[in-house]
Amino acid sequence: MPAADEARVLAGVPDGLLIGGRWRPATAERLLDVHDPATGARIARVADASVADGTAALDAACRAFPAWAATPARHRGEVLRRAFDLLRERAEEFALLMTLEMGKPLAESRGEVAYGAEFLRWFGEEAPRVQGRYGPNPEGTGRAIVTQHPVGPCFLITPWNFPLAMATRKIAPALAAGCTVVVKPAALTPLTTLLLARLLEDAGVPPGVVNVVPTSASAPLSEAIIRDHRLRKLSFTGSTPVGQRLMALAAEGVLRTSMELGGNAPFLVFEDADLDQAVDGAMAAKFRNIGQACTAANRFLVHRSLSAEFTRRVSARVRELRVGRGTEEGVTIGPLVDDRAVTTTHALVRDAVTRGAVLEVGGAPLDGVGSYFAPTVLGDVPPASALLSEEIFGPVLAVTPFGDEDEAVRRANATEYGLVSYVYTRDLARGQRMIERLETGMMGLNVGVVSNAAAPFGGWKLSGLGREGGPEGIGEYLQTKYTLTRDPFA
Repeated sequence: MPAADEARVLAGVPDGLLIGGRWRPATAERLLDVHDPATGARIARVADASVADGTAALDAACRAFPAWAATPARHRGEVLRRAFDLLRERAEEFALLMTLEMGKPLAESRGEVAYGAEFLRWFGEEAPRVQGRYGPNPEGTGRAIVTQHPVGPCFLITPWNFPLAMATRKIAPALAAGCTVVVKPAALTPLTTLLLARLLEDAGVPPGVVNVVPTSASAPLSEAIIRDHRLRKLSFTGSTPVGQRLMALAAEGVLRTSMELGGNAPFLVFEDADLDQAVDGAMAAKFRNIGQACTAANRFLVHRSLSAEFTRRVSARVRELRVGRGTEEGVTIGPLVDDRAVTTTHALVRDAVTRGAVLEVGGAPLDGVGSYFAPTVLGDVPPASALLSEEIFGPVLAVTPFGDEDEAVRRANATEYGLVSYVYTRDLARGQRMIERLETGMMGLNVGVVSNAAAPFGGWKLSGLGREGGPEGIGEYLQTKYTLTRDPFA
C-alpha cells in the first residue's frame, strides 16, 4: 500500500470531539496518541475527552432526543440506509484506516467494513417495523394497547478489536429505535469511530444525535455519564471484569444494559466429523482477527481418534500463514494490538508447555519492530493449563483430546463463560443434542464463523446479557408501555 494512500486516509480523520453537531478541536493540554501496532509509530493525535466533555456530550444527546424520537421511523431508516451506501462507497478508506490503527490484514478489514455496514442496512429496515398490539382484555371490560418507545439517551462503549462493526452494531439499532447516543471508542483505536461519525453526519444524522468522545480517562468519564440520572441505557463490549463494574454502576440508576463480555469458546470435533471442513473451520474460528475476537475458538476439543491427524493438518496450515504488516500483499496474520498483548499470550503458551503441552508450531514473539506473535499450535494441552480457562486473545490454537460425547460436553461447559461454541459432526441427532446441551448463546454447527447482522449476537453466563443484531437487537433500545382503555361498546 503506497505511503501516500495511508497519509491521505489519516488526513481525512477528524481529530476533535463530536459534541452537539460541532467538532471540538484537540488542545495541546489534552491529546490522545494513536499508534500503528505493526511499527509502533504514532500515526495520529486526537482530542482526549475530559469528564466535563463527557457530560457535555450527554447534554447534547439529551437535547436532541425529543426531536429524534419524534422523527418518523421511515425517515430514521432512510438516514441509516444512506449511511450504509456511503460506507460501501468509502469501503477502501475505512478498511485501510482500521488496518493502520488496529493491525489486522487489509483483507480482514475489508470484511469488517462489509459486516459493519450490514448493521446500518438491517436496522434501517427494522426502524419502521417496530410494532405494538391492540385487543380486548380477557374480562371483556376494556381494550389493551401495547406500544414501544425509545428508551432514551444511550452510552455506548466499544472495543478496540472491531472498531467499525462494534460501533455500527450499537449505533444503528439505537438510532433506528429513536434514541440518541454518546459513543466512547477504545483509546487504542478511536480513528475509525471518528471517521464513522463524520460519515453519519454526511448521511443526514442531525446534530446531537451521535456524539463521540475518545478518552484516556475511561473510568472517570464513564462513571460520570453512567451516574447521570438522564442516561437511560448502557451498552458495553469488552472484558467481563470491566462489564461487572459497569453493571454495578448502572444498577444505581436502574439502567437498561446490554453486555457483550468475554468468551472461552469450545471447538468440538467428533469422530464422525468431516476433517477437511473441521480444519477449515478451525482456521477461521481461531485466526480471524489474529485471534483477537471474543468469538475466537479458545479450546479445541478433538476426539482421541482424530486428535493427532487434526493437529498435524492445522499445524501444516498454520505454517503457511504469512505474518507481517496488514497493508502488505498476501499477509494473513498481522500484529497483536500492543506489546502487553504479546506478553500475555507468551505467558499462556509458556504455562501450557511447562505443564506438558506439545509445541507444534510457533510459540514465541517475533523479533523486530511491532507487536508480533508467531501463529502457534499446541497439542495434547493438559486440562490444568491456564489458556484453557482464560481467554487467549492471540493466534494460539490449543488441542485437547476427549473420549466420548459426555466428556466433550462436560469439558465444553466447564467454564463460567458461554458466548459461542463450534461443533463438527456428520450426525444430525448429535448436532441437535449439542444445541440442547452446550451452554452458549450461539453455536456454529459445521461452520467456523457465526456473526451476522440478521442474527442475535450474545452469550450466557458471564459472557453477558442482551442481544445485538437480528430483530432482537432493536428491542434492546425500546421500552414497553401498556395502556388500558374502557370498553368502547359499554
